[in-house]
Amino acid sequence: VLFDNVRVPQSNLLGKEGNGFKMAMSALDGGRINIASCSLGGASFAFDLTKDYLHDRKQFGQPLAAFQGLQFKFADMATNLVTSRLIVRQAAQMIDNKICYQNSCFNIANEALQLHGGYGYLSEYQIERIVRDLRVHQILEGTNEIMKVIISRNLLK
Repeated sequence: VLFDNVRVPQSNLLGKEGNGFKMAMSALDGGRINIASCSLGGASFAFDLTKDYLHDRKQFGQPLAAFQGLQFKFADMATNLVTSRLIVRQAAQMIDNKICYQNSCFNIANEALQLHGGYGYLSEYQIERIVRDLRVHQILEGTNEIMKVIISRNLLK
């Protein structure tokens, strides 16, 4: 929506003249925490589904959970999940961290998809939906690139 040559009476202004963009950007802060929490929930769900899958799925006569290479990936997912949880808890105070936990949560879901192999792309396994949902979180409420600009500006003040 574009407003060209629109006049707003002084009595209808919110805040000071010229600060509208700044006010709109600050309104995104709560949404960023919400998106981070949704990503964390999706990553946690992907982690739990993958844990069950690694125990249930058998290859070469043993569960996938018995294979060291998959254990390494799963351990990395667990570490990233714990880290992301801690960062999200601090999000109310440190909103600019969206980019860190956003990428971490997406990577957890993406690794979960990989650990499911070809089945990860099938809708009956739910992982593909989680990956799609978390990918869009990297765009909502400010893309990762925009978040880097905001972080850099604050650091360079």
